[in-house]
Amino acid sequence: MQCFFNPYRLIKLGLIFCLNSYLPVGLGQETVSTGSWLPMACWFWGVDEFKPDGYKPFIDQYEKYSATGVLTASLRSSGELTDENVVRQIRDAAQYAQEKGLGLVMDLDIRLARAEFRKRYPQDLQEIVLVREFPLDGSMSLQATIELPSYSDHYTAGRYPYGPVGVRLERLYSYEKDEGAIKSSSLKDITSYGSLAGGKQLSLSVPHESNEKMNWACALIVVTINTPDLFSINLLRFQREVLKLYAGSGLIGAAKDEWGFPGRFHPTTDDLWYSEAMASVYREKHPGHELIRDILLMAKGEQGREADRKEAINRYMRMIYERNWEIEGDFFESVKELFGIDAMVGTHPTWYPYPNAMEIFKNGLSWWNAKRELAQTDEATPFSVRTALAKKWGSAVWYNMFYDTQPERYAIDIWRAVLGGGRLNIHPPYPSKDVNRKYALLEGELFQAIQRIHLLDYISSAPVHCPVAIVFDHSSVLNWADQSRFADVGLRLADALWEKGVYADLIPSSEIVNGAVTIAENGKIRYGTQLYEVAVYYKPGYDNEQVSALFDRVLNGATSIFQTEGQPDETIQGILQVLKKRRIPPQTTGSMIGLADFPPSVVPDASGHIRLIDGTFIAASGSSDVMGDPIKRRFYVDGHAVNVDAEGLVGLRFDKSGKLQALACGGLKSFRTGNVRIDLPDRLDIALFKEAGEWRGIIHGEEQDLPGDLAKFTVNWQFVKQPHGKLPAFRD
Repeated sequence: MQCFFNPYRLIKLGLIFCLNSYLPVGLGQETVSTGSWLPMACWFWGVDEFKPDGYKPFIDQYEKYSATGVLTASLRSSGELTDENVVRQIRDAAQYAQEKGLGLVMDLDIRLARAEFRKRYPQDLQEIVLVREFPLDGSMSLQATIELPSYSDHYTAGRYPYGPVGVRLERLYSYEKDEGAIKSSSLKDITSYGSLAGGKQLSLSVPHESNEKMNWACALIVVTINTPDLFSINLLRFQREVLKLYAGSGLIGAAKDEWGFPGRFHPTTDDLWYSEAMASVYREKHPGHELIRDILLMAKGEQGREADRKEAINRYMRMIYERNWEIEGDFFESVKELFGIDAMVGTHPTWYPYPNAMEIFKNGLSWWNAKRELAQTDEATPFSVRTALAKKWGSAVWYNMFYDTQPERYAIDIWRAVLGGGRLNIHPPYPSKDVNRKYALLEGELFQAIQRIHLLDYISSAPVHCPVAIVFDHSSVLNWADQSRFADVGLRLADALWEKGVYADLIPSSEIVNGAVTIAENGKIRYGTQLYEVAVYYKPGYDNEQVSALFDRVLNGATSIFQTEGQPDETIQGILQVLKKRRIPPQTTGSMIGLADFPPSVVPDASGHIRLIDGTFIAASGSSDVMGDPIKRRFYVDGHAVNVDAEGLVGLRFDKSGKLQALACGGLKSFRTGNVRIDLPDRLDIALFKEAGEWRGIIHGEEQDLPGDLAKFTVNWQFVKQPHGKLPAFRD
């Protein structure tokens, strides 16, 4: 049987085809590659999208000229998610996308309904404490102007800023210092002597008869920000109410993008997140501790209370991390309940895509617990994080939302992603003034190449094999009292390994504490489906007891354990020796590459090979041609000689008896291994795989007579249409 169809039409949306596969679970067709989704692209709604039928041009162009099956969209204009006209326009767009065979996933985060939240819950806005210290030099008065912060991130585009919308003097202390540290015995609450006029003018006046001895004054000023308080008791309810507005709309899912506190590009420990609700939770979780008092301790430190300070920071950051985890989890469960169990939950939890202070003070590095069924990151997120998230969520590949200023960079990065076990969610060029941002990427062969890469998703639902786990001490990384450990997750070690082709997953120790990392039956350390040959505990710290307890359960050295205080060279040599002894070869080597202004990290080269956990071998090359470079070579896989003439990629897997079990090739001309021989008159993009013990085949391209060397495998072949060539170039 032959069948001709376009896989970007959705059975679940009422359009019937002859092949029930190759679309994500959320689109009702995924049966072959259960962990994979169709190619994705980003769509940012501006003023044009809210014009009558304003959503149609983008959907029309991407339906015709791209291989995209899923559009992840977000608002970048005025209007609230709760506004009737916004709800109506998104519903209409979702239904139109259905008609065109595309799935629309809309960003339904409550930050896009901040005005409505503030209207309903005016007392439930986020706050931050500014800890401001002033020398008194023995005087009894003080006059100072407080500079108030202003916050913004991509959610601010096209709408009102984040604040501030209120200011108050919460606490005023006096104290003496010795060698730069507060003398705890001298600390006095002098709030009654201070005032804050006009939200900026701090005044302190102490009556002469008070006999107070004051060398320093410290004001704890609370600034209210125009965004929901993360600890509001109404947040989860409101989150669900927003989602309910879009249930049954035709959306195939909902996104929560870069969740957390408002982003700060230069965070300081003198500015710490706060609210009355947060203080209440802190008091309930830690009886005898007052959050506002502990904020002074955390920010400034006190003589003789160094250990208390570290514990206070641990309490504070753990509370932030756990609350973000709770909010993300509630969003996930709400989407599944309201949109259906197969609905997609997007997009990425990463904001500034690097585990540094900016991300720490936004979400407590809760990336690994921002619940998704598909691992999603963005921009320059290190590959060791991407692969770890794929293991955590059981997804065959990770998707990284990627952009650059010019289309040319995309052409090579889609191949780097393949050789790192992932795919790209295609973001329009940014920042870029000299290209048509919406449609520039449709003018070349980028999406034809992406569809070729999609061949690999037919033959395997396993993630890339990473034999090494790097476990960093989560609590220590969040604790700024020890600067030697703060924000150091071990990326130097991870990069050094990836550079040599030794793939490593980066995992926080909290994943051991919460039970996500376990010991498998064979005694190896396990994370999802990944069994590790080597595990490194990087800079042991507060979670040492739980991490050591797990490592002690490793049977007979099944996983080799290393501990390091940050000397990567010595550790790397030990790891390489273990892997060599266990006959685990390196995969694709990498190079240190940056993106925009983000810190660089090691990225796989655009030509090389990888192994998936199920044994699938993939050779790919796209360093010179967006459609893939020629692959005409002989190589060995599991001891079996393979000769191939193809373009871009070759993926194959043998079963335990040595018989070919799956094959995917771009531009295949010839293939030989064992008694399998394929010679084609013209190059074809094909995938062959066993389903219920029988061969099944896919050809990307126009329907044609089936070549004899393919027909001998099976009559069960399906043809998948290519995108309609290139969009004619034009400019705004």
